[in-house]
Amino acid sequence: MGGVAKRSRRPTGSDPSGTPALRAVLDDGAPHSVHEHASDPAARDLGLASAEALGVDPARVFKTLIVDTGTELVVGIVPVTRHLDLKALAKAVGAKKVALTDAPTAERSSGYVVGGISPLGQRTRLRTVLDSSALAHGTVFVSAGRRALKLEVAPSDLIRLTDAMVAEISTTTW
Repeated sequence: MGGVAKRSRRPTGSDPSGTPALRAVLDDGAPHSVHEHASDPAARDLGLASAEALGVDPARVFKTLIVDTGTELVVGIVPVTRHLDLKALAKAVGAKKVALTDAPTAERSSGYVVGGISPLGQRTRLRTVLDSSALAHGTVFVSAGRRALKLEVAPSDLIRLTDAMVAEISTTTW
């Protein structure tokens, strides 16, 4: 599967199973790798900084964003090299429009802090859409539930674990 193996070390912290995201992949048995790197809290773009610190193509590093349709919250997962296309995400979930949630709402819903929101192990399971560009890669990196902690997993496993639909929901422009 392109070098992804079961994690060989325990994540740092007092809980031996780590974050809820890590527990989700461990409980499932999905092949994965955990990558921790130094973090610069002053970095303008945490996702691009993560890709650089890990030495991987930034197109393989994905960010997790939470939007509000007016009736529900929805997760959008897009590469850090691109922006979430709100109109495309709205169309994918059958909503008239969507808007990014504010940080407190995203944190309350997910159980994670902004900059470390994982699509896995969220406090409230939300409908999820993964950008179709993920399918071009053998593995992708998503937050493992903390800043500077990434989970490398096959897109097919990410789709299965989050029950995500796949659609083109990213753009290079705002």
